[in-house]
Amino acid sequence: MTYYIATVLVQIFCIVHVIRNGRNGLWVLALIFLPLVSAVAYFLVEILPGSGANRHVRAARARAVQTLDPQRELREARDQLDLADTVANRVRVADTLADLERWDEAIPLYREALSRSAGGDAAIQARLARALFEAGDTEAALNELDALEPATIQSDRDQRMLLRARILEDLGREDEALPLYADVATRSPGEEARCRYAALLIRLGQNRDALAVLEEVESRMKRLDRRQRAADANMYRWAMDELRKLRASGLQR
Repeated sequence: MTYYIATVLVQIFCIVHVIRNGRNGLWVLALIFLPLVSAVAYFLVEILPGSGANRHVRAARARAVQTLDPQRELREARDQLDLADTVANRVRVADTLADLERWDEAIPLYREALSRSAGGDAAIQARLARALFEAGDTEAALNELDALEPATIQSDRDQRMLLRARILEDLGREDEALPLYADVATRSPGEEARCRYAALLIRLGQNRDALAVLEEVESRMKRLDRRQRAADANMYRWAMDELRKLRASGLQR
């Protein structure tokens, strides 16, 4: 009974805060139908903006916004584009669409931004290449990558290399993709390159090499806390499932 009363009081407090402060009316619906979860999210998103300097609060706030109102960033980006039709604002809208996996809508915005950039912009062109690939236009994506000037920053080179490897694999050119995955996996701070490398090794029947790569993923994963692993939960779940299958087959390094 005490728990129920506390939940209702928190729910009422948050709804009153929404109305008094002119917050998005969608919060009211969320607070009515999902009172506890929505109250926590509302507290993080709307009541604690002053705590934005804390990176953990920022991360929690961003996750709550994405879950309850995934279109919010897109609306804000489009509002800024309406106010000022600049290259930066077009790229922001395109990036937001890309985050929502609305690749077909992002492509023309990247193209327009690129056409307006004096002398072109390698960063925009690289994003266009990825959007084309994710939208299924693999050949066009490869053409965009081939047209890019060499990157001067290693992280940019690695991002392009990973995208090129994915494109080549999609085109059936596995022998060309494999060394690219192997190379970028040695430097990548995340696990995407290693997991994609392992997946291709498994598909090519090179299970012993895949085992070594997945064991490295496992070792690195164990050094992360729960919050850090949560961001790539699906990827880690796939990696551990494949690792169990390889070990169950009796395979050893």
